[in-house]
Amino acid sequence: MLNKQSQHINNQNNFFYLTLALVFLLISASLDKEITSGLLQYILEAFTLMTFGICLLSLRFDKSWFRFLLSLVVAWLVAVITRAVLGAEEIEVIMLSLMFIFFYGTFRSIMRQILFTGSINTNKIIGSMALFLLLGLMWAIGYLILIHFLPESFHGINKGPWHENFADAAYFSFVTLTTLGYGDILPVTSIAKVFAYLEAIVGVFYMAIVVSSLVSSSRVQYFNDNTGD
Repeated sequence: MLNKQSQHINNQNNFFYLTLALVFLLISASLDKEITSGLLQYILEAFTLMTFGICLLSLRFDKSWFRFLLSLVVAWLVAVITRAVLGAEEIEVIMLSLMFIFFYGTFRSIMRQILFTGSINTNKIIGSMALFLLLGLMWAIGYLILIHFLPESFHGINKGPWHENFADAAYFSFVTLTTLGYGDILPVTSIAKVFAYLEAIVGVFYMAIVVSSLVSSSRVQYFNDNTGD
Protein backbone atom coordinates (compact mmCIF):
# COMPACT_ATOMS: atom_id res chain seq x y z
CA MET A 1 0.00 0.00 0.00
CA LEU A 2 2.88 2.36 0.82
CA ASN A 3 4.45 1.64 -2.56
CA LYS A 4 1.19 2.43 -4.35
CA GLN A 5 0.84 5.70 -2.44
CA SER A 6 4.43 6.68 -3.19
CA GLN A 7 3.75 6.14 -6.90
CA HIS A 8 0.89 8.66 -6.74
CA ILE A 9 3.12 11.24 -5.02
CA ASN A 10 5.73 12.62 -7.42
CA ASN A 11 7.74 15.80 -7.73
CA GLN A 12 4.92 17.39 -9.75
CA ASN A 13 2.24 17.05 -7.06
CA ASN A 14 4.10 16.27 -3.81
CA PHE A 15 3.37 19.61 -2.18
CA PHE A 16 -0.36 19.16 -2.77
CA TYR A 17 -0.38 15.97 -0.67
CA LEU A 18 1.86 17.55 1.96
CA THR A 19 -0.35 20.63 2.30
CA LEU A 20 -3.46 18.47 2.52
CA ALA A 21 -1.89 16.43 5.32
CA LEU A 22 -1.07 19.60 7.27
CA VAL A 23 -4.63 20.86 6.85
CA PHE A 24 -6.07 17.57 8.14
CA LEU A 25 -3.73 17.72 11.14
CA LEU A 26 -5.05 21.17 12.00
CA ILE A 27 -8.66 20.04 11.49
CA SER A 28 -8.12 17.06 13.79
CA ALA A 29 -7.09 19.48 16.55
CA SER A 30 -10.50 21.16 16.31
CA LEU A 31 -12.14 17.98 17.60
CA ASP A 32 -11.09 18.82 21.17
CA LYS A 33 -14.60 19.96 22.10
CA GLU A 34 -16.35 17.04 20.45
CA ILE A 35 -14.58 13.98 21.87
CA THR A 36 -13.10 12.86 25.17
CA SER A 37 -9.57 13.90 26.09
CA GLY A 38 -8.16 10.37 26.08
CA LEU A 39 -9.49 9.64 22.61
CA LEU A 40 -8.31 13.02 21.34
CA GLN A 41 -4.75 12.14 22.30
CA TYR A 42 -4.76 9.02 20.12
CA ILE A 43 -6.48 10.82 17.24
CA LEU A 44 -3.92 13.64 17.26
CA GLU A 45 -1.03 11.20 17.49
CA ALA A 46 -2.47 9.18 14.59
CA PHE A 47 -2.92 12.30 12.44
CA THR A 48 0.56 13.49 13.39
CA LEU A 49 2.05 10.16 12.34
CA MET A 50 0.06 10.27 9.08
CA THR A 51 1.36 13.80 8.45
CA PHE A 52 4.91 12.63 9.10
CA GLY A 53 4.46 9.77 6.64
CA ILE A 54 3.10 11.98 3.85
CA CYS A 55 5.84 14.54 4.46
CA LEU A 56 8.44 11.79 4.09
CA LEU A 57 6.86 10.50 0.88
CA SER A 58 6.60 14.03 -0.48
CA LEU A 59 10.20 14.93 0.34
CA ARG A 60 11.86 11.65 -0.59
CA PHE A 61 13.22 13.40 -3.69
CA ASP A 62 15.40 15.54 -1.40
CA LYS A 63 17.83 12.85 -0.24
CA SER A 64 19.83 15.18 1.99
CA TRP A 65 16.82 15.75 4.30
CA PHE A 66 14.92 12.49 3.93
CA ARG A 67 17.10 10.33 6.20
CA PHE A 68 17.28 13.02 8.87
CA LEU A 69 13.50 13.42 8.91
CA LEU A 70 13.01 9.65 8.98
CA SER A 71 15.24 9.37 12.05
CA LEU A 72 13.14 12.04 13.77
CA VAL A 73 9.95 10.07 13.11
CA VAL A 74 11.50 6.94 14.60
CA ALA A 75 12.62 8.88 17.66
CA TRP A 76 9.12 10.41 18.01
CA LEU A 77 7.51 6.96 17.90
CA VAL A 78 9.92 5.74 20.59
CA ALA A 79 8.96 8.75 22.74
CA VAL A 80 5.22 8.06 22.23
CA ILE A 81 5.59 4.41 23.21
CA THR A 82 7.76 5.30 26.21
CA ARG A 83 5.22 7.88 27.39
CA ALA A 84 2.39 5.35 27.02
CA VAL A 85 4.29 2.66 28.96
CA LEU A 86 5.75 4.82 31.72
CA GLY A 87 3.02 7.43 31.85
CA ALA A 88 5.61 10.18 32.23
CA GLU A 89 4.23 13.54 31.12
CA GLU A 90 7.75 14.98 30.93
CA ILE A 91 8.30 12.95 27.77
CA GLU A 92 5.75 15.18 26.05
CA VAL A 93 8.38 17.92 25.89
CA ILE A 94 10.63 15.54 23.96
CA MET A 95 7.75 14.66 21.63
CA LEU A 96 7.00 18.33 20.99
CA SER A 97 10.68 19.11 20.41
CA LEU A 98 10.95 16.29 17.87
CA MET A 99 7.80 17.53 16.13
CA PHE A 100 9.23 21.04 15.98
CA ILE A 101 12.53 19.83 14.49
CA PHE A 102 10.69 17.63 11.98
CA PHE A 103 8.49 20.47 10.75
CA TYR A 104 11.51 22.77 10.64
CA GLY A 105 13.39 20.24 8.51
CA THR A 106 10.34 19.92 6.26
CA PHE A 107 10.19 23.71 5.99
CA ARG A 108 13.86 23.93 5.01
CA SER A 109 13.51 21.18 2.41
CA ILE A 110 10.46 22.78 0.77
CA MET A 111 12.03 26.23 0.87
CA ARG A 112 15.10 24.96 -1.00
CA GLN A 113 12.88 23.52 -3.71
CA ILE A 114 10.48 26.39 -4.39
CA LEU A 115 11.93 29.79 -3.46
CA PHE A 116 13.93 31.55 -6.20
CA THR A 117 14.43 28.31 -8.13
CA GLY A 118 13.11 27.25 -11.53
CA SER A 119 9.86 28.21 -13.18
CA ILE A 120 6.52 28.75 -11.46
CA ASN A 121 3.95 25.96 -11.49
CA THR A 122 0.91 24.97 -9.46
CA ASN A 123 2.92 22.61 -7.29
CA LYS A 124 5.25 25.41 -6.20
CA ILE A 125 2.36 27.75 -5.39
CA ILE A 126 0.81 25.06 -3.21
CA GLY A 127 4.25 24.49 -1.68
CA SER A 128 4.32 28.13 -0.61
CA MET A 129 1.03 27.48 1.21
CA ALA A 130 2.63 24.48 2.93
CA LEU A 131 5.48 26.71 4.10
CA PHE A 132 2.97 29.11 5.65
CA LEU A 133 1.16 26.27 7.44
CA LEU A 134 4.48 24.92 8.70
CA LEU A 135 5.41 28.32 10.10
CA GLY A 136 2.17 28.43 12.08
CA LEU A 137 2.60 24.85 13.29
CA MET A 138 6.18 25.41 14.44
CA TRP A 139 5.18 28.47 16.43
CA ALA A 140 2.20 26.61 17.91
CA ILE A 141 4.52 23.85 19.10
CA GLY A 142 6.88 26.49 20.48
CA TYR A 143 3.99 27.98 22.47
CA LEU A 144 3.10 24.54 23.85
CA ILE A 145 6.68 24.02 25.01
CA LEU A 146 6.67 27.49 26.57
CA ILE A 147 3.41 26.75 28.40
CA HIS A 148 4.90 23.54 29.77
CA PHE A 149 7.72 25.41 31.48
CA LEU A 150 5.88 28.70 32.13
CA PRO A 151 2.18 27.85 32.65
CA GLU A 152 1.18 31.50 33.16
CA SER A 153 2.51 32.60 29.77
CA PHE A 154 -0.92 33.09 28.18
CA HIS A 155 -4.32 34.27 29.24
CA GLY A 156 -6.78 31.81 27.72
CA ILE A 157 -4.50 28.76 27.60
CA ASN A 158 -3.83 26.77 30.77
CA LYS A 159 -1.11 24.21 31.33
CA GLY A 160 -2.17 20.70 30.35
CA PRO A 161 -1.33 17.79 28.04
CA TRP A 162 -0.26 18.96 24.59
CA HIS A 163 -3.23 17.39 22.85
CA GLU A 164 -5.66 19.44 24.97
CA ASN A 165 -3.95 22.74 24.18
CA PHE A 166 -2.91 22.07 20.58
CA ALA A 167 -6.06 23.57 19.04
CA ASP A 168 -5.81 26.79 21.06
CA ALA A 169 -2.06 27.09 20.46
CA ALA A 170 -2.52 26.60 16.71
CA TYR A 171 -5.40 29.10 16.67
CA PHE A 172 -3.35 31.74 18.48
CA SER A 173 -0.34 31.01 16.29
CA PHE A 174 -2.13 31.54 12.97
CA VAL A 175 -4.04 34.57 14.27
CA THR A 176 -0.69 36.07 15.24
CA LEU A 177 1.06 34.98 12.04
CA THR A 178 -1.59 36.75 9.96
CA THR A 179 -1.55 39.75 12.38
CA LEU A 180 -5.31 39.49 13.01
CA GLY A 181 -5.02 39.64 16.80
CA TYR A 182 -8.58 38.86 17.97
CA GLY A 183 -7.56 39.18 21.63
CA ASP A 184 -9.35 36.17 23.14
CA ILE A 185 -5.94 34.60 23.86
CA LEU A 186 -3.23 36.95 25.07
CA PRO A 187 0.49 36.58 25.86
CA VAL A 188 1.11 37.62 29.47
CA THR A 189 4.77 37.06 30.27
CA SER A 190 7.58 38.96 28.59
CA ILE A 191 8.97 35.93 26.77
CA ALA A 192 5.49 35.01 25.47
CA LYS A 193 5.09 38.55 24.13
CA VAL A 194 8.48 38.29 22.40
CA PHE A 195 7.46 34.98 20.79
CA ALA A 196 4.20 36.58 19.60
CA TYR A 197 5.60 39.71 17.99
CA LEU A 198 8.47 37.77 16.40
CA GLU A 199 5.90 35.49 14.78
CA ALA A 200 3.98 38.52 13.50
CA ILE A 201 7.19 39.93 12.00
CA VAL A 202 8.00 36.60 10.35
CA GLY A 203 4.48 36.40 8.92
CA VAL A 204 4.78 39.83 7.27
CA PHE A 205 8.24 39.14 5.88
CA TYR A 206 7.18 35.70 4.63
CA MET A 207 4.55 37.29 2.42
CA ALA A 208 7.12 39.70 1.00
CA ILE A 209 9.63 36.92 0.35
CA VAL A 210 7.08 34.66 -1.38
CA VAL A 211 5.83 37.46 -3.61
CA SER A 212 9.38 38.48 -4.56
CA SER A 213 10.27 34.84 -5.23
CA LEU A 214 7.28 34.32 -7.51
CA VAL A 215 7.95 37.59 -9.35
CA SER A 216 11.62 36.71 -9.77
CA SER A 217 10.83 33.22 -11.07
CA SER A 218 8.19 34.66 -13.40
CA ARG A 219 10.68 37.12 -14.90
CA VAL A 220 13.29 34.40 -15.39
CA GLN A 221 10.71 32.17 -17.03
CA TYR A 222 9.54 35.04 -19.29
CA PHE A 223 13.12 35.87 -20.25
CA ASN A 224 13.94 32.23 -21.05
CA ASP A 225 10.79 31.85 -23.14
CA ASN A 226 11.53 34.97 -25.15
CA THR A 227 15.17 34.01 -25.60
CA GLY A 228 14.12 30.62 -26.81
CA ASP A 229 11.90 32.27 -29.39
